[in-house]
Amino acid sequence: MPGRSNDPQPALSEGPAEPAGKGRPTPKRKEAEAANKRPLVSSDRKGATRAQADARKKQRNLEYSAMQSGDERHMPLKDRGPQRRFMRDCVDARWNLGEFVLPIAVLLIVVQLVFRNTILAGGAIVALYAYMILFSIDAWFLWRSTKKRLIAKFGADVPLKGAPFYTVVRALQIRRSRLPKPQVKRGQYPR
Repeated sequence: MPGRSNDPQPALSEGPAEPAGKGRPTPKRKEAEAANKRPLVSSDRKGATRAQADARKKQRNLEYSAMQSGDERHMPLKDRGPQRRFMRDCVDARWNLGEFVLPIAVLLIVVQLVFRNTILAGGAIVALYAYMILFSIDAWFLWRSTKKRLIAKFGADVPLKGAPFYTVVRALQIRRSRLPKPQVKRGQYPR
């Protein structure tokens, strides 16, 4: 043919002469399913239930002791991390009206039950509502100051999801009964 050279074409490499395989035949579906079958429930159900209950109890005890001592490695996930510790310290360093909600509510309800159908009982209910409004305002100021401190310490990109609820619920608890236990004294704000 004109215009073509008679030079032989270079041979393309075809790779290995034998195909690389897994060295064994593919198992039948029946065999593969049988190999993957495991019992959903163990044969010793009572023993398995007891072992799970013991494991849960051990984990709860570990978390409780960590909450008492302040060891963050074993605390529940919701309480771990430097931001959560910072928020706890901000709440614990200040006097909060929320600490007294429960004792005041119990006192005012007792007053209402003892002095039924009197002006004193009506005043107790009004006082309870007034205290709840004051607590709400105090909680708003608490969150606002905690948020400013969080942003100043950890930057503007600090995740704040769930943080207001975390601080307000902690402020509602009586200081002695708070878990994790307070690690700072009153007036000892974190830096």
